[in-house]
Amino acid sequence: MLYKFKSKVSGDLIMLEPDAKRLLKIMGRENQVKGIFLAEQIQAALDALTHAIALEEEEGPADPKGVSLRHRSQPMIKMLKASQDKSADVMWGV
Repeated sequence: MLYKFKSKVSGDLIMLEPDAKRLLKIMGRENQVKGIFLAEQIQAALDALTHAIALEEEEGPADPKGVSLRHRSQPMIKMLKASQDKSADVMWGV
């Protein structure tokens, strides 16, 4: 299954289900197949991602052959920052 993230200020971001679920869990939206980050909630989502990246880099990746959280989350971080700068919401669904 694919997850599609949308914002009025950036292009769509499409992710495979495992990657999207991992990021959504980190950002506090576990088990939501569709939802929205309101503009005022974006900073908390960015903070959660930044904290998780720092933890992974400190402890080392769970799967050394996999893609690091820093790299996997970059498109999401860019979308969230662009949306935050323009006070736009980010929505997602499958």
